[in-house]
Amino acid sequence: MVKKHYHIFVGDLSPEIETQSLRDAFAPFGEISDCRVVRDPQTLKSKGYGFVSFLKKSEAESAITSMNGQWLGSRSIRTNWATRKPPAPKNELNSKPLTFDEVYNQSSPTNCTVYCGGLTTGLTEELMQKTFQPFGTIQEIRVFKDKGYAFIRFSTKESATHAIVAVHNTDVNGQPVKCSWGKESGDPNNAQAQGQ
Repeated sequence: MVKKHYHIFVGDLSPEIETQSLRDAFAPFGEISDCRVVRDPQTLKSKGYGFVSFLKKSEAESAITSMNGQWLGSRSIRTNWATRKPPAPKNELNSKPLTFDEVYNQSSPTNCTVYCGGLTTGLTEELMQKTFQPFGTIQEIRVFKDKGYAFIRFSTKESATHAIVAVHNTDVNGQPVKCSWGKESGDPNNAQAQGQ
């Protein structure tokens, strides 16, 4: 019988953190079944995140709660459940499917704005609403018809990340679209800043 493991995602790691120091930091919480710092296959440099797996859910939970925001090396780390994602559809044009963690780490913690481009015809606010609604609460949609792209601002960064991962390189209205992070529109409490 395969034991279930509970995987924790650890982000914002300092570049000097090795797998061993990551393991040492989480060892007090319980028995660790697996631990690794993710590295770039070419340069072997740390990508700034890793995974720690525990055998007991309660131990993983207390590790997430206690370690989120703690300093490890020269940075304070982020901890969360690692998400297991279903495999991407086969029709990807030789492009590597994006992963949640990879996308999440490409932008600042407060950015909730998604760029969606490549729509030369039929781009409307309704279309964007329909396409992105399933991923979370949408705060604002800005459509630039003549340029063929739109910005969609979600209420949380998680929703925006899911949207980028799911919609990037898919067909919307019969046209392949690209999704990535949009520019943050200043302080979310200061809506006037967006009008400039």
